Amino acid sequence: MTERRDLALTALAPAIWGSSYIVTTTLLPGLSPWLVALLRALPAGLVLLLLVRQLPPLHLVPKILVLGALNFSVFWGLMFLAAYRLPGGVAATLGAVQPLFVLVLSGVLLGSRIHGRGIAAALLGMVGVGLLVLGPEAQMDLWGVVGGLGGALSMAAGVVLTRKWQPGVPALTFSAWQLTAGGLLLVPVAMIAVPEWPLLSGQNILGLAYLSLIGGALTYILWFRGIARIAPAQISLLGVFSPLTAVLLGALFAGESFTLFQSLGALLALFSVWLGQQAPRSASRVAKVTPAA
Repeated sequence: MTERRDLALTALAPAIWGSSYIVTTTLLPGLSPWLVALLRALPAGLVLLLLVRQLPPLHLVPKILVLGALNFSVFWGLMFLAAYRLPGGVAATLGAVQPLFVLVLSGVLLGSRIHGRGIAAALLGMVGVGLLVLGPEAQMDLWGVVGGLGGALSMAAGVVLTRKWQPGVPALTFSAWQLTAGGLLLVPVAMIAVPEWPLLSGQNILGLAYLSLIGGALTYILWFRGIARIAPAQISLLGVFSPLTAVLLGALFAGESFTLFQSLGALLALFSVWLGQQAPRSASRVAKVTPAA
């Protein structure tokens, strides 16, 4: 029962992330991806820091900077680059390669065994997401593709290293440290990429507030909590809930169609999540990290 609750709470994070594409394209059109990433990460990190009132010890700062870069600075910058330059379906499909990256990195960095069932689940997830979101109008853009694959690799490395470097603090504190670090690293990048920052409209501020507080602070507390309890190869498969949510929101609120192929893709994506959780017992029993009081 506890494992199912952990999975359900963790799955809420990518489900909420699924709304990022529609928020970005409708409320934040034309803004620099690096500026959007900065204004999503840093405010959320500072708000959480005010809540936890705890800074990382000096010996952890280098690791926190690396994790902040992988999980936020690099990942969000490349994700928004892909979102602006590619149709949402193509960007989501490229992001679905992340579980394969996690499998390989878990084997290299954590010594985890790579099981055939895990590979099959990752591949099924990619096929499911492809059927779910790709359409005949899908077009490729070189830099968009690089952004999508680079973002998937960055987040995969962030997931694995977050598991490896758990500092034994609550998920709220760990999220505050990483979000702040990621936001600070984005400041010089955004200043170079956007020498003159645009005047933000009311809808821009609304979109950024949602992405920062709900799609950033809240979801990453749930995500990092899950990483402390669930094997990286299993948690990465939960990412299919992001494109699934995006498609459902499009069908409900934007009048987009939901075809038979998309239904099949949704079923395959959900089956890949179930299959990924059926790992051999020796691999599925992952020690939970006990946070400090």
